[in-house]
Amino acid sequence: MKVLFIGGTGTVSAAVSQQAIAKGFELYLLNRGLRRLPLSACHCLTADIHQPEDVRAALRGLQFDVVVDWIAYTPEDIERDLALFKNRVNQYFFVSSASAYQKPPDHYLITESTPLQNPYWEYSRKKIACEERLLKAYREEDFPVTIVRPSLTYDRNLPVAIGSSGYTLAHRLKKGQPIIVHGDGSSLWVVTHAEDFARGFVGLIGNEQAAGHTFHITSDEVLTWNQIYQTIAEALGVEANIVHISSDFIVQVAPRLFGSLLGDKAWSAVFDNSKIKLFVRGFQALIPFREGIRRTVEWFAADEERQRVDAAVNQEIDHILRAYAGTRSVTC
Repeated sequence: MKVLFIGGTGTVSAAVSQQAIAKGFELYLLNRGLRRLPLSACHCLTADIHQPEDVRAALRGLQFDVVVDWIAYTPEDIERDLALFKNRVNQYFFVSSASAYQKPPDHYLITESTPLQNPYWEYSRKKIACEERLLKAYREEDFPVTIVRPSLTYDRNLPVAIGSSGYTLAHRLKKGQPIIVHGDGSSLWVVTHAEDFARGFVGLIGNEQAAGHTFHITSDEVLTWNQIYQTIAEALGVEANIVHISSDFIVQVAPRLFGSLLGDKAWSAVFDNSKIKLFVRGFQALIPFREGIRRTVEWFAADEERQRVDAAVNQEIDHILRAYAGTRSVTC
């Protein structure tokens, strides 16, 4: 089976690329060539997907059974893909986002039929618009779309709500500096290792019964945010110095976080994975967070070049903490 990934080198897509090759797919990666994977068995096509003529030149003479666009974010991106691939593929995957689900949720348990509505985050609203356009193409033009909605997925990154996914949180924890956990840290959340996500995703490739369907693919392990941060600290061999601050206060001080916090991580989210298990027989997330984050910490520790601290993120965290300390002083 000949498969084209547009992108294919990110945290999630790299894991899927590796497993797709292991399963025997003939994999092509189309991207700008700025980041290469150590995968000798894949074919690399260099083009900027936002330059359609360059893409057509790169794809000239090639036909694919399956196309996965990992980097489509807007309805304009979808129109471009429809123009490129309509009537040319047997299956097209759109990678959406679980943040598209109703916020705030009416029920903590999320299924694929949970309404899509996010008044807080433009990123999510654009993903919803992309889904709606593709499903219209499926209904009216028989375009073979399958939609997948990842939630917070990690591998060589730290799954955090405040800050960046790089090494900055680990640096703060190791230095004994305070870190921020939104709310009281008791809301429920799910983090999924990229290898587990990939097992479900690769199982959908080539499954023609998945056309017109949407899926989320997550772990069944449910944690509080306190447990997530404490487990990261434990993997680093330290104790977490946690400061709990309300989400509303955080986004008031740092408006940049409005969408990703109030539009996603501020609410409890637990996912019912019955549907992916029905379509991909035997699928199960196998990597518990304690094990997965240990691997992540070991990966950072193996190379000092990976242990880069984002000064702007550090400054933002300290800014929020100072603002919060000021309100407590006034209250006292």
